[in-house]
Amino acid sequence: MSQHAKICLEGLQKGFGSKIVLDGIDLEVMAGESLVVIGGSGSGKSVMIKCILGLLKPEAGRILVDGEDIVNSTPGKRKRMLRRFGMLFQGSALFDSLKVWENVAFGLIQGQHLGRLEAKKIALEKLARVGLPADVGELSPAELSGGMQKRVGLARAIAAEPEIIFFDEPTTGLDPIMADVINDLIVECVRDLGATTITITHDMSSVRKIADKAAMLYNGKIIWHGPRDEIDHSGNEYVDQFIHGRAEGPIRMDVLKP
Repeated sequence: MSQHAKICLEGLQKGFGSKIVLDGIDLEVMAGESLVVIGGSGSGKSVMIKCILGLLKPEAGRILVDGEDIVNSTPGKRKRMLRRFGMLFQGSALFDSLKVWENVAFGLIQGQHLGRLEAKKIALEKLARVGLPADVGELSPAELSGGMQKRVGLARAIAAEPEIIFFDEPTTGLDPIMADVINDLIVECVRDLGATTITITHDMSSVRKIADKAAMLYNGKIIWHGPRDEIDHSGNEYVDQFIHGRAEGPIRMDVLKP
C-alpha cells in the first residue's frame, strides 16, 4: 500500500453462489482524490461499494481505510469508521415519511445524537449549499422533482462533513442539463470538504466532470485505471467500446433475440 492511500482494496473477492462478481480487485484512492469507476450494469460496481461500506462481506482480500483493515475490524471500530463516510444513493433513497430537512439531518440525529434544533440548522445550511431554499426543508420528498430529490440526497451525503463520500450513479434518471448541475455541485461540495470520493457510474459526462482518476470494472476485474484525461486514448479496446457506447466490440451484451 502506498503511503498516502486513503482507501486501498487488496485482492478483493466477492461472489454469490457460483457467480464471481469481484475477482481480486486491487485499487487505491489517494487522500482528496476523486475516483470514478465505470462499467456496465451487473459489472460489480455496486457490490464493490457495498463491501467497502460493510453491507457485504468479501470472501477474500482486504479493505484498508487510512491503513486500517475494516473487513476484520470489531463492530465498534466499523461503526466509528462509518461515521467518516457519506453516501449519495442511486435514486436518492429518501424517507417518504420524513420531511426534507429530517432526511438531510437523519445521520446527525440518529448517528451523532445531535438535538433536533441543531441538526435542523445544519440541514438547512446544507440545503442552501446545494441551491435549495429553507422552505423546501418543510416539504415531503414526494413533492420534489427528481433533480431536487438528488440535491437533497447530496445535502444528506455532506451533512456530517465526511472525509469519504460514495456516489452511486448520481445522475441516473436526470435530463442532461440537471445531470450537469448535479455534477457541478458534487465537484464544488467535495472541493469544499476536501473529501476523498468514489463514484460509480456509466455516465461518461460525470466521469469527465468529476473524476481525477478513472477505473473500469469488467468481468470482476479492474481492466484499466488511470488519470481521467487519458481515458480517451487508454489503448484498451474494452474501455474504448464502453466510453463511445458502441454495440460492436469485445464487450458482448446478453440480448435475447427472437
